[in-house]
Amino acid sequence: MRPLSKRALALPAALAAASLVLTACGSKASDTAAQAAGASCVDTSGPSVKVGSLNSLSGTMAISEVTVRDSIALAVEQINASGGVLGKQIQVVGEDGASEPTVFAEKAEKLISADCVAAVFGGWTSSSRKAMLPVFEDHNSLLYYPVQYEGLESSPNIFYTGATTNQQIVPALDYLKEQGVESLYLVGSDYVFPQTANRIIKAYAEANGIEIKGEDYTPLGSTDFSTIVNKVRTADADAVFNTLNGDSNVAFFREYKNVGLTAQDMPVVSVSIAEEEVGGIGVQNVEGQLTAWNYYQTVDSPENVSFVEAYKAKYGRNKPTSDPMEAAYTSVWLWKNTVEKANSFAVEDVKTAADGVTYDAPEGTVTIDGDNHHITKTARIGEIRSDGLIYTVWDSGQPIEPDPFLESYDWAEGLSS
Repeated sequence: MRPLSKRALALPAALAAASLVLTACGSKASDTAAQAAGASCVDTSGPSVKVGSLNSLSGTMAISEVTVRDSIALAVEQINASGGVLGKQIQVVGEDGASEPTVFAEKAEKLISADCVAAVFGGWTSSSRKAMLPVFEDHNSLLYYPVQYEGLESSPNIFYTGATTNQQIVPALDYLKEQGVESLYLVGSDYVFPQTANRIIKAYAEANGIEIKGEDYTPLGSTDFSTIVNKVRTADADAVFNTLNGDSNVAFFREYKNVGLTAQDMPVVSVSIAEEEVGGIGVQNVEGQLTAWNYYQTVDSPENVSFVEAYKAKYGRNKPTSDPMEAAYTSVWLWKNTVEKANSFAVEDVKTAADGVTYDAPEGTVTIDGDNHHITKTARIGEIRSDGLIYTVWDSGQPIEPDPFLESYDWAEGLSS
């Protein structure tokens, strides 16, 4: 695996200028709107401070996002029990994004302007994040986004606590290459993250002698995978790279098994299936398949043992923990630590204080990069086993510095445009 060293993440001057007029993936968010924003209505004069929890509690993404909401609530409960943030109790205002980007934007506006929250935790799909981004920039408010994503973005008003591309997708591709994979079939949901992720995968493949045997997309919530799976089967690739999201994964893996495809014959590497989704898909349909994340319930650390025990005690012994849940939980603690370093809830003070803030998370120690608002993450490849849990079969050994614009990789040149 090539060294994953930190580099300056500022875009070249020409690209930075051009990005001000771009709205597609790869645009660098501007500070202009944030600087022009009016005064905040956040009230910190009383014994409590409000934060928002914005997740899909209905629709196709609810299978993934309800538990993210739960982990945010757990972190808040623990922080309040330990004295709160700067002596104030956290009050959560919850909203349902309903698996619709426009609803996420509307609810973000409400949380900021009507509920006067100090920060918002949530979002899952990149479409929901991109819909919310201008809202947070226009109001100069803070979003803590907890899910791995396609990279090629950095906003002064978003803290990205899930993995960026060089902390998940690139390590997964390196792992497959090391295992002798020479061809891939790409399957994804038809929206921002899978499309951009696959552009990156194809650039990597071209530079590393990996053949792309096929590429198919389907709308979020799709349940008919007979055609796509048959195309996958006849393509005879060495492996499938899966960027499907939500409950489409249930139908895909059931059809995959129905046509006789197995993890031994043609393994699937998924970047949006965690322990929670395994139960919904049915472990018998995904046993032996691979995932790429930064956290699994089976991570062996004192911090994770405490997290898993607390989560199960609150929500049920049969409830697993997963990467996005852990990243959401971690994001609340990172916000607390940053506010306390700043000694202020004010957005500009929090942003100024963020660089170098750490937290001993269940996944391992994470640190905020103040330049791009991403955090260090340890990459892990996992195998789904018969008990429904995911076990690490490879990890990066140490946290990887975030490189959202892939400036550390010659083969990624031009992807940000």
